[in-house]
Amino acid sequence: MTTLQTKPRPSATVGSNSAVSDGMVIAWRNLKRLPRIPEQLMWGTIQPIMFVLLFAYVFGGAIPIGGDNDPAAYREFLMAGIFAQTMAFAVASSSVGLADDMQKGLIDRFRSLPIARSAVIVGRVVGDLVFNMFIMVVMVACALLVGWRWHNGVLSGLAGFGLLMLFAFAMLWIGALIGLSVGSVEVANSVGLIWLFPVTFLSTAFVPMNAQPDWIKTVAEWNPFSAVVGACRELFGNPNPFATDGFAAQHPVLLALIYIVAIIAVFAPLAVRKYKHAAGS
Repeated sequence: MTTLQTKPRPSATVGSNSAVSDGMVIAWRNLKRLPRIPEQLMWGTIQPIMFVLLFAYVFGGAIPIGGDNDPAAYREFLMAGIFAQTMAFAVASSSVGLADDMQKGLIDRFRSLPIARSAVIVGRVVGDLVFNMFIMVVMVACALLVGWRWHNGVLSGLAGFGLLMLFAFAMLWIGALIGLSVGSVEVANSVGLIWLFPVTFLSTAFVPMNAQPDWIKTVAEWNPFSAVVGACRELFGNPNPFATDGFAAQHPVLLALIYIVAIIAVFAPLAVRKYKHAAGS
């Protein structure tokens, strides 16, 4: 009599070193797809360049910075906001990417592999972060062409870009949770971006605080997006005319780091938990 033996399902219990290495493999898989999707590279770079040109040359002469109407001053004021906005829009890449994987059944395939359950989502976030580093390089080149400069030295400038990457990393976890929570790529694309527009525009990114109504000033002052923008302006040595005597304006770097750590601490565990639930583990 023959006894049928069922192949055991791969265990999801792996060490932290394996989880990291598995996540890097998934990240490499996601990055290898980019050259095969030139449209993603094209639109990922064209959109932020359009924002730079539109705000710098269409609105630059209409928004006074520091009491004068010099368009060059507005461009220096503007770029930290554009950098932060572009990193915030990283939400869409992780939300759409994970929703696409869910819709195509890739999650079920990953489920059958002997890898850490968190590796899939970590790989997606890390891969998207590397992609956004490339976008940032393009953005900096465009900013230099329109006259933006940083003035506080190399280390301070690198700290500013590092803060932007941390902000992108935090936003990618929000996008991951959204992508795992919706039913389709179309919904993920809409939900991933629609709430970002009031967050980015009800801030000090594009208009100085003293030019805003009183009720918006309070929202803008404590907006996490404003904290990141203000921190970048301080680190880059760019105009920061909205500064007040409040804690948010006087300590933007510290407040930005607090917000970033809080976002990661909340949304990373939620996203991993949501993925484990979606993967049936």
